[in-house]
Amino acid sequence: MRHFALIAAAMIIAACGSEATNAQTADPSSGSEKPLETRGANAPYKPAMPGQTRAPQKTTEVAFDVVTVTRELTKPWGLAFLANGKMLVTERGGALRVVDQDGSMSAPVSGLPDVDAKGQGGLLDVAVGPGGWIYWTYAEPREGGNGTAAARGRLVGATMSDVEVIWRMRPTLDSDKHFGSRLAFAPDGTLFITTGERSILAGRKQAQNLDSDFGKVIRINSDGSTPTDNPFVGQAGALPQIWSYGHRNIQSAAINPATGKLWTVEHGPLGGDELNIPAAGKDYGWPTIGYGLEYSGRPVGEGITHQDGMEQPTYYWDPVIAPSGMAFYNADQFPAWKGSLFIGGLKDRDLVRLTLDGDQVVGEERLLDRRGQRIRDVRVGPEGFVWVLTDAGELLKLVPKI
Repeated sequence: MRHFALIAAAMIIAACGSEATNAQTADPSSGSEKPLETRGANAPYKPAMPGQTRAPQKTTEVAFDVVTVTRELTKPWGLAFLANGKMLVTERGGALRVVDQDGSMSAPVSGLPDVDAKGQGGLLDVAVGPGGWIYWTYAEPREGGNGTAAARGRLVGATMSDVEVIWRMRPTLDSDKHFGSRLAFAPDGTLFITTGERSILAGRKQAQNLDSDFGKVIRINSDGSTPTDNPFVGQAGALPQIWSYGHRNIQSAAINPATGKLWTVEHGPLGGDELNIPAAGKDYGWPTIGYGLEYSGRPVGEGITHQDGMEQPTYYWDPVIAPSGMAFYNADQFPAWKGSLFIGGLKDRDLVRLTLDGDQVVGEERLLDRRGQRIRDVRVGPEGFVWVLTDAGELLKLVPKI
């Protein structure tokens, strides 16, 4: 095992009426091959393949205004759009709000289950699914601890009716970290739910276990039943809802409209945030392999980045971006951004834009880096604007500068 000098302990990343504000214009240096990231890496690891980290800075001549729709949210986490143009926003303390385009918002929607809002827990992601059902994830309080759960209901006025819990993380563990919790509906109507491995050692080691939901991508039908084509259906000792495993804490998930495949970004420790395209039945390595260090600066496990039977990340970051929500851009308001992938950044407090060539990251750009707020979620609205939630309680809208 390789030995490394201790690095100073790093802070654990949480995981992690309208008014126009300052206009911003991206630096038009799109042809440069200089890496965007120039800071020193935390870990002394080398990428397994060209282009796996430190992509070149590729910016676009896009001028936009940042419109502050509201600053009145409290610890917002997830954002989804209703058919009438209004938005659903979750607040970690347990409130679900309906927000109008002008920033006015409802009282908390009634009828939701209780949440365990300690640490990184609480009311988390939200999505609008088939048939008008509303889906959400949350840290569910239980005897002996808590766990991520997914529920659905029908929004009737200011009340959630017909509420049912359609999936519960197993086993229960007493931890206030690494709930994962993003939702993404696939083109076939199945629902992906991302999880974390609960951070503490008792949970971390279960990321490799197929009898545990910790550190997994889960795939279920919209009613909570198990798709018959899931990779571990019928395998003794394996939970049939598991799609992929060996993940640390996935807080970014979106379907690529060009391919229909799920893309995720998960938190690494000190270095090693990973972008993956999780495939059925595959092992993504945590905690056996990875590109980061423990927060103490020591190696994770044996300090290796490769092992037979384990998948390499498509791309990774060291230093980390501390990923949160993400969205593919395929609208017309910003033609130069078409085909881009946007990821919220909690650590450097910026909006990460990736330039893609097929499944490969070929460029990075950082936006909103002067706002000083952790970006919790990013979505593309039905009108093609980019919407952003910050931990400061803001709902922002990026619109073309006229």
